Amino acid sequence: MASMKLPDSAPAPTQDSERLSRALQGRGVDENVIVWILGHRNAFQRKEIKETYQQLYKESIIYRLHSKLSGVLKKAMVLWMNEAPERDAILAHKALKRKWKKVNHLQALVEIACASSPHHLMAVRRAYCSLYECSLEEDIVSNVSTSLQKLLVGLVSSYRHDRGFVELNIAKSDAAKLHEAIEKKQLDDDDVVWILATRNFFQLKATFGYYKQRYKVAIDQAINSSGNGDLSFMLRTVILCIDFPEKHFAEVIRASTVGQWNTDKDSLTRAIVTRAEIDMKKIKGEYFKMSNTNLDDVVTRVVSGVYRDFLMALIGGKF
Repeated sequence: MASMKLPDSAPAPTQDSERLSRALQGRGVDENVIVWILGHRNAFQRKEIKETYQQLYKESIIYRLHSKLSGVLKKAMVLWMNEAPERDAILAHKALKRKWKKVNHLQALVEIACASSPHHLMAVRRAYCSLYECSLEEDIVSNVSTSLQKLLVGLVSSYRHDRGFVELNIAKSDAAKLHEAIEKKQLDDDDVVWILATRNFFQLKATFGYYKQRYKVAIDQAINSSGNGDLSFMLRTVILCIDFPEKHFAEVIRASTVGQWNTDKDSLTRAIVTRAEIDMKKIKGEYFKMSNTNLDDVVTRVVSGVYRDFLMALIGGKF
């Protein structure tokens, strides 16, 4: 469920485009107007604005925003104004090309593969090739440690059946294979990668449920007990993104806002911008359960300025 508050009757895209053009002209950019308009328009309305702006001014509004804004607001706004597949392709590329990347930065790849539909993943792969003249798989092999390559390539290159049919016998068999690999501390086993990368999400949820029923421990906890390295972390991320995506993104936000002076704004932006129109209401609920604090209050505390106002608009908060 989306969290944004949209106007009861949105202005025509021509009117929005004209106001945005005035706000983006000259040396004094009116960031408040930009946030007020674009932070309260859904994906379809933003697409209409982009098309209308291009027709009126013979210029991409994304290019204009990129050239006139700065800092974290620019990053967030440019991501927001891209179509969802291009946005995720940009996030994947940034994660892979980051100079000093840690394993948590690669969560973006798992989110794309496991917290969205198979159709969306295919669209992201096409967008990645178009934007960077290279496949997502090739860049993973070139930029990720060997221990994570097999899992990540498997996740982004597969195409799962997007159906709700579940076969209990397969769930039991897969749970047994996963349990054996975990017990032997062979987390890079081919069966582990094949099961997590190819089974449809409904089938995997049934497998995770049977695993807990049969072995009396949640599979993510079993993996955590089996090893605490990068692969273990990534496998737990895969399972959470499939089984409980709103909890995963609530945890990403929590980890990114541990303190005012060391806020991970890239991760905070990624979580809010990519989920604002999907399940942000659920994420806010999970965040409250996790920390006994409203997400609105945390965003207000850890970030500031127009960037804060933009994030607050996307999560449906008051600013």
